[in-house]
Amino acid sequence: MAARLVAARERVTEAARRLADHGLVVGTAGNVSERVGDLVAVSPTGAALQTLTADQVVVVNLAGERVAGELAASSELELHLGVYRRYAARAVVHTHAPLAIALSCVLEELPVVHYQVLMLGGPVRVAPYATFGSSELAEATLAALQDRSAALMSNHGAVAHGPDLDTAVERMLLLEWACGIYWHAAALGLPRTLDADQQAAFMRAVARGGYGTLQRHEVQRELPHSRLHRSPES
Repeated sequence: MAARLVAARERVTEAARRLADHGLVVGTAGNVSERVGDLVAVSPTGAALQTLTADQVVVVNLAGERVAGELAASSELELHLGVYRRYAARAVVHTHAPLAIALSCVLEELPVVHYQVLMLGGPVRVAPYATFGSSELAEATLAALQDRSAALMSNHGAVAHGPDLDTAVERMLLLEWACGIYWHAAALGLPRTLDADQQAAFMRAVARGGYGTLQRHEVQRELPHSRLHRSPES
């Protein structure tokens, strides 16, 4: 377990820096965690994610009790732990991504303006505003995450979870990209969105073809002698 926690703390720092490099967190805003068994490695409160180090990452149990690290855990610890308790997640990222915040100030949900939004589970809900770090905010955000892997947080930011930190970060990047698509479209007029039939057709296509996964192209190779048996018209 000790070696797994060391690796998890390193992954938390890598994810934090990646989010900062993409401009999704500024300064000390935002937090990252990964679950390892019944323990959680989480970024500390007040730490700049761009320069976060593994020794600053805190380890807590699912009750929120600190078991390793000298710093206090993130102020949004209750939200992270709630995601782990309620959903089958192994990693959580919370950011103050600018486009996500902007849309969270005006929308009740981010609609399916592009089929890739469906990779987050469907239209992205906006959790009602509540004070950061509060039980009210955690509960509202957990409700918005029902059957979703990401949610917007009104006048605050965004959260995404996944089976690992790479996936959670990718989902956060996808969410910010989708917010940008909506932003630009709305500047020109009322954005068109995909209806239920179009969404269902996309999901069927994904089920058939494994959208977003590398696939080997199977080449049909002709037997050397087969040409001898072709008709002149073939």
